[in-house]
Amino acid sequence: MTEEGDARDGIDGGDGNGTGDPLAWETRGGEIEYSCPGFDVRRDDVTLPDGTETVFHYLTEPPSVVLLPFTPDGDVVVIEEWRQAVGRVNLGLPTGGLEGEETPIEGARRELAEETGHEAAAFEELGTYEPANGLLDSTFHYFVARGCEPTAEQALDHNESIRVGSASFTDLRDRAVAGELRDGRSALAVLQYALRTE
Repeated sequence: MTEEGDARDGIDGGDGNGTGDPLAWETRGGEIEYSCPGFDVRRDDVTLPDGTETVFHYLTEPPSVVLLPFTPDGDVVVIEEWRQAVGRVNLGLPTGGLEGEETPIEGARRELAEETGHEAAAFEELGTYEPANGLLDSTFHYFVARGCEPTAEQALDHNESIRVGSASFTDLRDRAVAGELRDGRSALAVLQYALRTE
């Protein structure tokens, strides 16, 4: 095996969490410092590899699902949603956190119905990603939903301002490539699908 291969293999120590890796931080303790609907802010007391003791803050939240939902005629069900953090209406795909003991596929079915009023004939896994693991611990499960029809009732959360629409996949792909599909979760779904199918 090459040195490059050895380095890649050692990035996560083979178990996904850095155990035994000289880059790993030791977590001595910590607590939730602030809670709000959707996420918590956690403080970890850590020791760095050089022995420095410090603290690290990050957001912790449940896993989420992101859906790329196709209608029977090949259009994509999209949403426009107000995003307070950036102060604008954002074009994107249906997305939401898992509830309770839901599996990702159960959450995908629920979120599609709640946010868009659509139900799908079939789901395919597209991948699992950590969207910003320097800032939060969340995992996003991506699904392609096929045969989506408006046969459910939209049931938005109290803090969701959503308008449902549709777009061609080509338009979404072109927007993602041009940097015009600003929602990173949605752009990743569109580009991953494009890479695998075009």
